[in-house]
Amino acid sequence: TGRAKQLVLLSRLFQPLNLQTGSEAGWDGRAGEPTCRSQRLMLQAGLIQPSSPGCYHYLPPTVRAMEKLVKVVDEEMQAVGGQKLNMPSLSSAELWRASGRWDQMGPELFRLADRHSKDYCLGPTHEEAVTELVAAQSNLSYRQLPLRLYQVTRKFRDEPKPRFGLLRSREFYMKDMYTFDTSEEAARQTYDLVCDAYRSLFDRLGLPFVKVKAATGSIGGTVSHEFQLPADIGEDRLVLCPHGHFAANVETLNGEQTSCPTCGENLTRTKGIEVGHTFYLGTKYSSVFNAAFYSPENKPQLAEMGCYGLGMTRILAASIEVLSTEDSIRWPSLIAPYQLCLIPPKRGSREEEEEGATLLEQVYNDLAEVLPHLAGDSVLDDRTQMTIGKRLKDANKLGYPYVVVAGKRVREDPPVFEVWDQNAGEVLFLTKEGVIELLSKVRVP
Repeated sequence: TGRAKQLVLLSRLFQPLNLQTGSEAGWDGRAGEPTCRSQRLMLQAGLIQPSSPGCYHYLPPTVRAMEKLVKVVDEEMQAVGGQKLNMPSLSSAELWRASGRWDQMGPELFRLADRHSKDYCLGPTHEEAVTELVAAQSNLSYRQLPLRLYQVTRKFRDEPKPRFGLLRSREFYMKDMYTFDTSEEAARQTYDLVCDAYRSLFDRLGLPFVKVKAATGSIGGTVSHEFQLPADIGEDRLVLCPHGHFAANVETLNGEQTSCPTCGENLTRTKGIEVGHTFYLGTKYSSVFNAAFYSPENKPQLAEMGCYGLGMTRILAASIEVLSTEDSIRWPSLIAPYQLCLIPPKRGSREEEEEGATLLEQVYNDLAEVLPHLAGDSVLDDRTQMTIGKRLKDANKLGYPYVVVAGKRVREDPPVFEVWDQNAGEVLFLTKEGVIELLSKVRVP
């Protein structure tokens, strides 16, 4: 049928599977390197492939997951008045010298010179660029503020030791937002607003995050928080109050703080993967580049700034790190590359003779009719030379939120399908109508 064309065939997917391999060392091309669960699973599942140290090809399923994540982030950023733009990765050294960061950033900055011997860097972040952009609007009025500008682009950091796959790489995607307000009070309101948007994002993804007090580092400013996913391989050390009154990155503490300043309870220690970072900057950058606006009295005044980052590729890897089992990927269901995997009977089996494949196609056609958004989010495991069990095992490892199998019970009247709801960890036996009713609850960004 014309409609079934939308259905992606697993055999045609550019996703080099290596699911049979255990956890051999050297997954990343260099033996004996420390690896972590997300890195191993992403390599086995054909989601990423190393190209050079700390740089990866993101294969088509990963790009699908990324695009979904970007959509969810866009919704959250636009809900707080964010406007999306896109700034060049190539940034002139002049800008960075003006802010003092050309020297301060040291060897982490990828530096290069053009044919006219002008120095540039590949942007790890864009405070200088965006402040210069806003400063160029010479008659900005207080009526045009707050400005909340954000982008999702590739960033570059010359990591001394890239490791753990997408968790610490040299080229990665980041969502960075820069805000310009008329006063410190307004800027702090913006700060709370964006922090709430981050909370909402991680809640929607079902990720168990903590917001902790953080150091401002090379970005600067006076207030800073990190959004952390607790994980054994996390590179940040955190202390948390068991009742949630206090949470901090150890690097912000003076000496050994062991009890909560609010309730006195002993602080627990954990490790975390940083997935978001927020900074209140004040006029640190606006004063350098003269990013000013005209006040109601028509006087030029410096804008109060904040900046807010989300590590997009890091969120993907970190969510696999914290949600998956040792050998099976689990995605936040909202951003799984494909929501649904259909498994037809084995070629030559009795189920096949009983029209199992045709019945499954009918399920798909009805689904496409009623839930068109899911039709393009489905994959058919057409490797019918393999048993259902073998393909089911692969589907489980790849972490499709739902798997619909045309197994033995399609020979019943009416036919019954075996449905795996991976995130709930349960198997249901449903008629075609039951399958469609279950899937009607699925959200796709």
